[in-house]
Amino acid sequence: MSNGTQTRTRQQRVATVELPPGVWGKLLGQLRRGCVLLRLALCALMAVLLLVFTRGWDPPFSYREGEISARDIVASVDFEQVDLEATKESRDRARRLAMAMYDQDPTPLIQLRAQLSSELSKLLSAEKLTEVDHKLWQEFQPPLAAGTPDPTPEERQTQFDRFREAFAAENAMEVFEEQLAEVMAPFEQWGLLEELPAEHKDLNFEKIFVRSREPSGEGYGASAGRDVADVRIENAAARLQTSLNEKLVSAEVAQQTFAWLRPRLLTTLSMDLDATRQAQDEQAEKTPEEMRLFRAGEDTLARADEPLTSESLELLRLEYAAKLQQLELGPRIRRTLAMLGMYVALYTLCGFYIQTREPKALAELPRFVALLTLVLLTVVLGGIASQYQWGTDIIALLLLAMTLTVAYQQEMALLLSACVALVISVSIGHDMQQALVLMATVSGAVLVLKEVRTRSKLFAVGLLAAGVALLTTLGVGTLYAQPWSVLWVNGFTLALWSLIAGALMTVLLPTVEKVFSVQTDLSLIELGDPAKPLLQELIRRAPGTYNHSITVASLAEAAAEAIGARGLLVRVGAYYHDIGKMLKPGYFIENQSSGDNRHDSLVPAMSTLVIIAHVKDGADLARQEKLPEQIIDFIQQHHGTTLVEYFYRQASEQREKDPESAEVDESSFRYPGPKPQTKEAGVLMLADAVESASRALKEPTPSRIESIVEELSRKRLLDGQFDECGLTLEEVRKVGESLVKSLTAVYHGRVKYPGQETA
Repeated sequence: MSNGTQTRTRQQRVATVELPPGVWGKLLGQLRRGCVLLRLALCALMAVLLLVFTRGWDPPFSYREGEISARDIVASVDFEQVDLEATKESRDRARRLAMAMYDQDPTPLIQLRAQLSSELSKLLSAEKLTEVDHKLWQEFQPPLAAGTPDPTPEERQTQFDRFREAFAAENAMEVFEEQLAEVMAPFEQWGLLEELPAEHKDLNFEKIFVRSREPSGEGYGASAGRDVADVRIENAAARLQTSLNEKLVSAEVAQQTFAWLRPRLLTTLSMDLDATRQAQDEQAEKTPEEMRLFRAGEDTLARADEPLTSESLELLRLEYAAKLQQLELGPRIRRTLAMLGMYVALYTLCGFYIQTREPKALAELPRFVALLTLVLLTVVLGGIASQYQWGTDIIALLLLAMTLTVAYQQEMALLLSACVALVISVSIGHDMQQALVLMATVSGAVLVLKEVRTRSKLFAVGLLAAGVALLTTLGVGTLYAQPWSVLWVNGFTLALWSLIAGALMTVLLPTVEKVFSVQTDLSLIELGDPAKPLLQELIRRAPGTYNHSITVASLAEAAAEAIGARGLLVRVGAYYHDIGKMLKPGYFIENQSSGDNRHDSLVPAMSTLVIIAHVKDGADLARQEKLPEQIIDFIQQHHGTTLVEYFYRQASEQREKDPESAEVDESSFRYPGPKPQTKEAGVLMLADAVESASRALKEPTPSRIESIVEELSRKRLLDGQFDECGLTLEEVRKVGESLVKSLTAVYHGRVKYPGQETA
């Protein structure tokens, strides 16, 4: 008989069965999530930045000063090196061949022509030789040839008459002056030089550069290079005589004019020393560098068993640059893909580890970005530092390792530090020997940095890392047959950098705590100081709550250490976990005097709101005082989502007495949570609960204490309060045993003295 529903076939029923996704299905489902894609994109961005900074497409330059090669290093490609000595000689030669700069002033020669015209006018104004100044006429007489007798007075008069006849024609004087100006023009333009100045030595003796000054004295006219011989007076005088013979109409007048001019020719060129030096510099700059050719397979760049010097290192760098210029696109693409493949492999390894052991590092985006940035900065700083001084990349690696140890845990610090050391070694070009030393030094620092309780701890870590660096350098170097002299130098150098890293970490510790939201033991000790203003205010307003917090702190610290958790963190968290009670201290039993209970005048629901409010009030106070987030977590999580049982039972009893009243909603009587997220928070929850419950025991015998601890532990387990904090059943048992021991010690039996009455 049909009941209105359609009967499905067996095949349809089978098709409706959906099996859970497999490994690849789960992975694909994760990749479809936006938050996962964002983190993958950030990882890809960092990989690209690493590739760009380290020039992952080019092989690294793997030589460092002081290293010793086991064999001769011969040039693998042809390359050139600047020959400094040859270049210096070439440029010095160019300086010597540079033309000296001279300024020509034509004024003295122009004045000389004017003086000559004036003297001629004096001679021509006389009709007889006897009327002429004998000294003046003598200045116009050419020197007589050797053995020639002096002329007679008649011959002199005849000579003077011919001289006057040469200027007898009309405008003869004007024509003479024009001809003289034409003859003197080249000398006025390019100048005359009697002797080369002292500044001219070591310069070009054949050429000079002349700048001719305008007759007005403003600016320069023609400028050109001239032969020194052209401006020397001894050579210029011969040209002057020839020009006078060619230009003047009378050869005798030409000789007389030359006789007057020759002794009066003077230097008109002056050397411009600044311009000359500038010309020398320009000439030297134009001179190309002299290069020395190194041929592949022939020239040795460094000798075996000898430390690399700065000179040999320069040759190796030039060879490296020549190799890169000849490197084709194919090898570069293959190397790029190999580097990206290495990054993907390291990302996968570290990603799975972090997801398993430190999921918060992935879940919290700011911490994830800070982690990626830290890795990138380590590689960048390590690469930059190693270019200037050998071994300085260990500083960046040690800072990374110590930061990760403080922020997370030793295992994660070891893994990430090893991966980053691998990236740096491949990028910089470290060999196996150097990579082993780096990893050993970093591992030594991580293994001893378990907690930071004193300011000298980090320096001590640096000191131990220095010892590891020294010993590892000696040991590994011996295996590779390195000379002891070099090993000691390298070992002590790495030890020095390790000490510097420890000192730097001491300074950077507050920044690390702030960026990664962690608290070291040193900071916790300072935070747990009873003199802190917030704790002092708690003592003043709610002394009972303060005493309760101190007792809980002692219980929780011992219990946390029993399971390997951070006891100091739990202790400090316990100091502050109930600070919200100071706003309304009278509503909490530890602060109430005998017979004074303010809840008697409140309905259970209102009392519950007052009790629950101390969690939010405490968190607000902690944020106002800028307490770390880890401490605020204790305040918010120490009650989880537990039930305020006392007032819930009161409300339930009232409901039973008055059935017409509103139903009791259990969720209204629960704390807002969240549940404990860490083992330390779970330990504090249990310690807080058992300490409060033990105070209500009339006779806190060990059996009763053990019973109440077991009961409260079971309730919290069944209520799911420990589901999110990672506490196992074994750890809960150990915490309970520790609490029983501690409470038994607190409430141990005492000797009753005679006459003493029971309180």
